[in-house]
Amino acid sequence: MKTRRNTALVVAAGGGSRFGGELPKQFADLLGKPMIAYCLELFERCNLIDEVVLVVAEDYLVYASQKVVDKIRPKKINRLTTGGESRQESVMAGLSACQPGADLVVIHDAVRPLLTMDLLRKTIEKAAETGGAILAVPFRESVKLVEGGSIVRTLIRDTVWIAQTPQVFRFESILDAHRRAEAAGNEATDDSELYEQYCGRVSIIHGSYNNIKITTGGDLILAAELLKGSV
Repeated sequence: MKTRRNTALVVAAGGGSRFGGELPKQFADLLGKPMIAYCLELFERCNLIDEVVLVVAEDYLVYASQKVVDKIRPKKINRLTTGGESRQESVMAGLSACQPGADLVVIHDAVRPLLTMDLLRKTIEKAAETGGAILAVPFRESVKLVEGGSIVRTLIRDTVWIAQTPQVFRFESILDAHRRAEAAGNEATDDSELYEQYCGRVSIIHGSYNNIKITTGGDLILAAELLKGSV
């Protein structure tokens, strides 16, 4: 019987222009360690993940190697590779760097440091069943479709969800989707959109509103409070 092998792809190539600071936000200090360390350490502990590919901007390859990888010494990091100009290009670079033979790939943004083991495992297990699964949370407010400064219609709130990461797919399927999108010049908002277009339906796992994406300095403060259990 074939042994299942899963790879985590950590996307950390963004510049974080809205965040400010001397370093890109994925390397910002969060309670004494780089933000990116939180997901790397989580993947290290998860027995459903066998290897990790880390994608960073070329200018920060050395920094990521010396200040992050060498300090936390994760055993599962298989490859540290250079990303592209867009997130989609960076994911494609990461997929290309994965070892052949992976069953599932867990694509996660390095700037989501509050992912829990329970949600990670649930997403992986669901993708193993259906081929593709992502974390998402229901939108809490009324949602308006607007054109030209006026409301066109109000969307049914119960059908609107906010996508998060990780997003988990059968490796060969999402790699094929990215290749086809690249050939067609098709830019998507996230990986699940490409899977929807070229592979099929994506399952939803109810995520957590605490699984925030760090975009601003205020988000970093909130993440620290959440990690300390103060919120």
